[in-house]
Amino acid sequence: MQTRQSSEFHTQSPTARHVPTPECGAPPHRAPDLVTVPARQGLEAVDILRRGAGDCVGPVLHDGGCDTLGFLVPPGTADGWDLPGSTCTRTDGKGLSLVAERPQAEGAGWLLPPGDAELATDPAVLREALGEAARLIEAADNCR
Repeated sequence: MQTRQSSEFHTQSPTARHVPTPECGAPPHRAPDLVTVPARQGLEAVDILRRGAGDCVGPVLHDGGCDTLGFLVPPGTADGWDLPGSTCTRTDGKGLSLVAERPQAEGAGWLLPPGDAELATDPAVLREALGEAARLIEAADNCR
């Protein structure tokens, strides 16, 4: 898996395109990327997304220790993800199945399983929700 963190941000412009031919048909399915954030921020973001205009959040994973949440985002998002405090990983389909079964990682599970949500969360909408969640958490922590 390849990971892009904010300190490693590079711009890439895709130049290759798949052109369907009778032999190969539609473009091959590409696995979603995964944005991973601390659980507290992720849970706030899920609430923000679910309260927003419609139910615009895709499948969300939690790790075994409930330390992090992972949002499925469209393939290619990792190439330009640059939000501090989060990581976007290109899954290339490794270790990720979009069926509502328990994920393969020990103790991991679906907070929002595939089928109950959109196919993937829009990265721009997710970035906005994660920013708002971080501000809410900071405000709550400062009120103590």
